[in-house]
Amino acid sequence: MRPNLTKELSFKDFKDFYWLKDELQAFCREHGMSATGLKVELSERVETFLRTGEIKKPSRKSKVMKKTEIEVKLSLDTVITENHRCSQDVRAFFKTVIPKFHFSTYIQDYLKENTGKTYRDVVDAWYEEEKRKKDPTYKKNIAPQFEYNQFIRDFFADPKNQGRSRSEAIAAWNDMKRLPGSNKYVSS
Repeated sequence: MRPNLTKELSFKDFKDFYWLKDELQAFCREHGMSATGLKVELSERVETFLRTGEIKKPSRKSKVMKKTEIEVKLSLDTVITENHRCSQDVRAFFKTVIPKFHFSTYIQDYLKENTGKTYRDVVDAWYEEEKRKKDPTYKKNIAPQFEYNQFIRDFFADPKNQGRSRSEAIAAWNDMKRLPGSNKYVSS
């Protein structure tokens, strides 16, 4: 049986179970921590609190800081910096070059991992990814925080589940997340 998320919960029990983002946010609010950010960031805050009692501050810049940043004219020669932000301005720039542009996980990861390259390289990466998507065997990478999506994909990839319904996959997910340990799909 899955325990409640309380400050008395052991670090090990926290790591053994699946937690919804809403649960992590509620815990953070209840214990005076920031409830904003990605699920992985919230999990790190809760983990730190359960291990040490320390309240970990968010690592992102506040919105007040963003307004004081100097506006930079964007071009294909703009260099990707270490603290690059996928902002509305950046999206608008890329839409002038790629009308169907959006920040996919692939492009966001590309920007994080390619400090020093230029927006021209991002455009090339975008078109390479679009070309890969046309391959019938192509599968997008699923980020680690999207355990549900990965479980459902793996469930349907298992030949033993051929012909099974989405509701059966969801039921299997619900059973799995109530148990301690990994939330990865395992063929039975």
